[in-house]
Amino acid sequence: MHRFLLVSWVLVSCTKPDAVVSAAVPDAGAVHRSIRLVSAGPRLLSNQTDQAITVVGEHLKPGLTLDLGAPINAKFPLVVIDETHGYAKTHGTLGLTQPETRVDVLLSEGTGIEHIVFIDDTQFPELMGLVKSDDGKTLAAISSTTDTYFLIDVKTRAVTSHATDDGPAAIAAFTDAKKHSCLAIVHQFSPVLRVIDLTDNLKETTFSAPKNASGLVIKDGVAYVAEQARDTVTAIDLTPSAANEDRTKWTAQVHPNPREMTWSPQGLWVGSLQTGAVQLLDMKTGAVLNTIEPDTKTPIVGGGTSKFSKYAMNGKAPRSLSYSSKLKVAFESTIGPNIGPNPEKMEVSMNGGISVLDAKNGVLRHLGFGSGVTETLLLDDARGLLFATDIGLGLVRIIDAKKLATGDASAATAQIQEIEIPTPAGFPHFRPDAEFGSDGHASTSLHSGPRGLALSKDGATLSVLNRFTGTLATLDVKEAAKGKAKFVTQIPVVDTLKQKTRRMGEILYFADFGKTALTCDACHIEGHTEGILFEKTSPLRIYRVPTIRGSRDTPPYFTPASTFSMGETMKVVGGRNRFHNGNPTPLEIESLTLFGSLMSLLPNPFVGADGAPMTELKLPDGTTGNPRAGQKLFEGKAECSKCHPSPEFTLDQDLATRNQFLDVGTPPFMPLRGDMQDTRFQGFGTPALAGSWDVFPMLTSGLAGLEVKEDETVRVATTFPARVAVEKWAPTHGRADLLSPQEIHDLLAYVMSL
Repeated sequence: MHRFLLVSWVLVSCTKPDAVVSAAVPDAGAVHRSIRLVSAGPRLLSNQTDQAITVVGEHLKPGLTLDLGAPINAKFPLVVIDETHGYAKTHGTLGLTQPETRVDVLLSEGTGIEHIVFIDDTQFPELMGLVKSDDGKTLAAISSTTDTYFLIDVKTRAVTSHATDDGPAAIAAFTDAKKHSCLAIVHQFSPVLRVIDLTDNLKETTFSAPKNASGLVIKDGVAYVAEQARDTVTAIDLTPSAANEDRTKWTAQVHPNPREMTWSPQGLWVGSLQTGAVQLLDMKTGAVLNTIEPDTKTPIVGGGTSKFSKYAMNGKAPRSLSYSSKLKVAFESTIGPNIGPNPEKMEVSMNGGISVLDAKNGVLRHLGFGSGVTETLLLDDARGLLFATDIGLGLVRIIDAKKLATGDASAATAQIQEIEIPTPAGFPHFRPDAEFGSDGHASTSLHSGPRGLALSKDGATLSVLNRFTGTLATLDVKEAAKGKAKFVTQIPVVDTLKQKTRRMGEILYFADFGKTALTCDACHIEGHTEGILFEKTSPLRIYRVPTIRGSRDTPPYFTPASTFSMGETMKVVGGRNRFHNGNPTPLEIESLTLFGSLMSLLPNPFVGADGAPMTELKLPDGTTGNPRAGQKLFEGKAECSKCHPSPEFTLDQDLATRNQFLDVGTPPFMPLRGDMQDTRFQGFGTPALAGSWDVFPMLTSGLAGLEVKEDETVRVATTFPARVAVEKWAPTHGRADLLSPQEIHDLLAYVMSL
């Protein structure tokens, strides 16, 4: 009963709850000066880390607190910067016990109640990364949501869990100057690189490191840390030195959202999740040596896009990178190359597989598997074997690395073997087992979620970390070259079923049940944006891929609107992803909707420690703005708030202003093979600006950040798309034409603070 009630709730557009008025507290006896809460947001927040809450009100004054109701029952100081704007900062796990909890939000004095949904992410472990210590004795993994790392004794298979800093994001193994076997962990929400000495009783040492870390590589005593706020890679010296010495060797600007990295004699390979490019950096200076992306001459071998290679417009997110010293190429797992407009109107061009990259000659070829989503790569260079996890199908592929790299006639048969990772006994499946593995459906192994790989020192044993089941599987790969690798056993690492329905939704989000290569994650990697796609049935053209984070409160979805709630979206898109071969059941829609609707925005790294906008902020292009001055311009002379009102900064956040499709003068389509696109213009929805500091490109067309080149490829024009969006199309899109250069800097600084 409860299950179907939830489904019926999510299939309608959410409406803003009626305001509940509490007893007013007059300000110095003047009723007309009563303090009132107008809005508070974002309306969806995670308890994984500290979160900033923006308050819009009337007659705000210093000394107020922001009060959160049951079950949190906590008060937080409100930083009031003027009579209508205040900011608060939450902390801790907040005592939540349910996946989502709707909480009353009030001011300590005044009228009005708003509501915020808090998500309990601390009880939803996410296993990420698997490394083997250099001495071969220990395996290690991290859980990004629970601030934990796990150690697995290779010999006994005993598992121990240990606390680390806020939001572990990447882990690496190395040998330090004392020849000790060590681990290093960088974090998303803590500016800390933590080193654990496995040889010396887990002794820990901390180094300053960039916050918002996303990737880590260690080579010759230097840690290379990628971070996704300023989009940089920083080289940090880990060798013994004076305690107060600045250990930063260099910091390099790279393409938006760097994550995957690998080193080679040619340099450091860095992948951009939002542009699909791989950049090669000089490891001594950080200088960008080359930017590597597929083009119209990149061969595609296998899969549904093989005959469309001459229409490739750019790349898609690098999900893993691995370099071969023997073959002198890098391997990249990706769903690209990204196919653009073409005569057959082939759209949504997922073809998960492995691309071969050359430091000078770019993308040599892409091997597509036609189904699934290739994720983590691990190279056994000595034997010429490339292991690849498929998180959409729940299996590990074994690839002949030389055949793939050389591109001879047998490259299409480079795959040696597939090994399914079974789910543990008793682990729930999202439909009856008889419906898996037949009629073109994937097997039950898609529930496992293989995410990390580690190879034993002798190359005989492959360990596989499974994100969804929370297990570590063991594969015998002694005879992998002969296609005789086999699954042996698996052990539990962490319980992943404390939020069972949500976990089933996560599995569905990543699963390729219909074996079409189309999954939610294939378009929206980890729930976020991923560049552009030639997609949608009508009008069929190139669109920017929007983020799912925080989108539960901003229906309708798509341009023009075709779904009007998260539930309807999951039903429609879920069926379409499978080509309607096994449409989602009501239980699947419920689970997938719950998971998608609990994807919250990341905390904004460009606000102060108290959650309020700062008075000075350095912009990505080196200029400096005042966010507080920019706020006044945003709500005044620049006229931004007419379409982007607080707290989500979109008209779609409330029923009364929802579903408006406007012409604000921004380009309606990307000018690439326009005769193969449907360029009809029916107005644009208003994108939410909350979280826009981490969005690339911008505008529905993607033309704030990207541009079309003469060779019919789409390339990065600027890594600061907000400036283009604000300046280029005024006065119809905002009134930047009325602003001085410094006022534009201030306005952009405020937008970065949203």
